[in-house]
Amino acid sequence: MLVGLTNYLPESLLSAYDVVEFVLRILVSALLGAVIGMERTHRQKEAGIRTHCMVAVASALFMILSKYAFIDVVEIGAVGGKGVDPSRIASQVVSGISFLGAGVIFKQGKATIKGLTTAAGMWATAAVGMAVGAGLYIMGLFVTLVMMITQIFLHRHPIGHDSATVQEINISMQDLPELRTAFDGLVEKHEGQIQESDIRRDNDMIHIHLAIRVDTPISHAEAVELLESHVGITRISV
Repeated sequence: MLVGLTNYLPESLLSAYDVVEFVLRILVSALLGAVIGMERTHRQKEAGIRTHCMVAVASALFMILSKYAFIDVVEIGAVGGKGVDPSRIASQVVSGISFLGAGVIFKQGKATIKGLTTAAGMWATAAVGMAVGAGLYIMGLFVTLVMMITQIFLHRHPIGHDSATVQEINISMQDLPELRTAFDGLVEKHEGQIQESDIRRDNDMIHIHLAIRVDTPISHAEAVELLESHVGITRISV
């Protein structure tokens, strides 16, 4: 604890019931964010349950910080001077961290966007750091717990289309019906949903690029087996 400022720390001004109220707000925001994310993932959007849940939780924590984390400094300002704006640095963190989060989002091909959940996690981590820095330790620890549970549980037990991943496949082969049938059979075996396709013919060769959404990606071993069992296939990448 800070010596000489103990009476002005947020936890000294907030009761246990206040903390319980904050925890309830975090839980409700996490639940509502998950519900919205479930609808989005049902429509096969890139931002799913985890992303929406973390954004909702971080937003709730930012709001709590904005309303209650600076009551101690406001009281000091009332005693020591006018024009005190304790939230000026914190408000810049909220917007500034967005640029850092945008740096981890990138587009792969035309149908795949990577890094949305990571960016949301960085934004939520900024909220946790601000909470601890403001002296709201319980809120920082609790939101960290919610984030970890959300990430670990939904990563191991994905719900709906969150369990699917987008895989890009490139294959070059002779333009023969039996070869196209063999390749289509491999995609259908994994119940792949085509998100993007690019087909190009070069003399007697055909080059196919597919972006497919699958629950279980086509493995390297399956690609090698397809290549070795059909002489007309000259290249395949998964």
